[in-house]
Amino acid sequence: MAFPKFFDDAPVISLRDPLADLLGAAEGGVIEYRYADVVRLAGHSCPTVAGAYLSVRAALNVLYPNSLPERGAIRVHMPAPETEGTIGVVAQVITMLTGATAQGGFKGIGGRFARNGLLSFAKNSGENDGAVRFERIDTGAAVTVKFDANQIPPHESQRERMLAVMHNRETPEQQVEFARLWQKRVRKMLLEHADDPELVRVLPLSGAKV
Repeated sequence: MAFPKFFDDAPVISLRDPLADLLGAAEGGVIEYRYADVVRLAGHSCPTVAGAYLSVRAALNVLYPNSLPERGAIRVHMPAPETEGTIGVVAQVITMLTGATAQGGFKGIGGRFARNGLLSFAKNSGENDGAVRFERIDTGAAVTVKFDANQIPPHESQRERMLAVMHNRETPEQQVEFARLWQKRVRKMLLEHADDPELVRVLPLSGAKV
């Protein structure tokens, strides 16, 4: 399997999962997630997947400033219905990283470690100005995070190639250049702007500080 090399250089997200510790899935329950992991989940690398990854990272950095984040102890609210746009894709990445699931998720052991019901979706679009809300269950500290892919616009030549792709008439040369420039944009987000507040804006709510 040959992913683009920059996947290995992207920021790593480390968490502690008490359930993984209990069941011996990871020593001390510590799990490291890399960008390649969410690419495997989504099946592709794009600004949306990168944005979801960076959004979780930004939220965790604020909610857990002095300790490893606890997977399965974070409540997440999406700003639109699951079926709208890329909301479902973003939610899947967030679930992988935080453990938060909708009602169909893991229901726990003896009243502990439940992850079901920790992920919810707005009934209408535009809630929280399009930002995702993350909340620590133990302290109630919360933040909203909004990813703005427009801060890193695509190459001006990509429009023509995208139109060709949409009409299923791209040439092999167009496809190669389209993919190269597509991943170049993702690389810029992950490696050059991972901590850029214009790209990933974090707004602290109760009990959280930036």
